[in-house]
Amino acid sequence: MDLLIIYLVIINIAGFAAMGIDKYKAIHHRWRIPEKTLFLIAIIGGGIGSYAGMIIFRHKTKHIVFIYGMPSIIIIHIGIAGYIAKLSKFF
Repeated sequence: MDLLIIYLVIINIAGFAAMGIDKYKAIHHRWRIPEKTLFLIAIIGGGIGSYAGMIIFRHKTKHIVFIYGMPSIIIIHIGIAGYIAKLSKFF
């Protein structure tokens, strides 16, 4: 359980940082982090950090896919966590 928490903290920091780095690169007309990568980080557990970075850095906030995609990923993760918690009580 401790390993899972450490993993989630690290991946959420990575998601937050990725949004900040991509915003910086967008402003300075440099190579960007692909949108697939930003979503992959969110899907593998960094949804909250990615969404927080999106809001704080005001990055990708006009892209419909990100506006609805990031919160959807978080909701799905919460649902999966709830389901697993319910199953663990069953066994």
